[in-house]
Amino acid sequence: MALRIAQKIPDTEAEGPGVRFAVWVQGCTLRCPGCCNPEMFVHGKGAFEVEPAALAAEVLATPAVEGLSILGGEPFEQAAEVAALARLVKAGGKTVMVYSGYTLEELQQRAQQEPGVQALLEAADLLLDGRYDETKPETARRWVGSTNQTLHFFTDAYQPNDQRFWTANTVELRLENGQLTINGWPAPADVLRRFLRSC
Repeated sequence: MALRIAQKIPDTEAEGPGVRFAVWVQGCTLRCPGCCNPEMFVHGKGAFEVEPAALAAEVLATPAVEGLSILGGEPFEQAAEVAALARLVKAGGKTVMVYSGYTLEELQQRAQQEPGVQALLEAADLLLDGRYDETKPETARRWVGSTNQTLHFFTDAYQPNDQRFWTANTVELRLENGQLTINGWPAPADVLRRFLRSC
């Protein structure tokens, strides 16, 4: 059971609370207008496959990581594989944050027929849900793309009044082996990507 991923960053503070290991899955049928990762829409294109156990071992072996953030693409379109990864990371004492374009209500309806969806919901400490809306950029809450999205706290690992959720959003730039990676708050990250593509 392999997981198709597009990208991973072992130490980011722009994708959830604390220092996190971030994994972007490949494939999304929602295709929100203005999405900053349109290259991750197609399920096969640009993906590489990893076994959840091997990726979980990599996460748990990374020093000073508070948890795992799973983005996309759309994690719930590979729910069983992502759930396997999330459960292993959780068992290793780390937290799990999942970003989804589906609403919690939609996921709960799917969970009745799809065990993987239910398993991933149960493994998550935090879920950011809802389709990204480029016309409603979020400026108050950190790690949230647009104001219509909701952050759900499923466990006691984090609390809504934690000040980390109410500080300024950030964008991170990395240059490794001649390749530039941009991640973080969608609107400015997308502006940077378009600027660099035009150069």
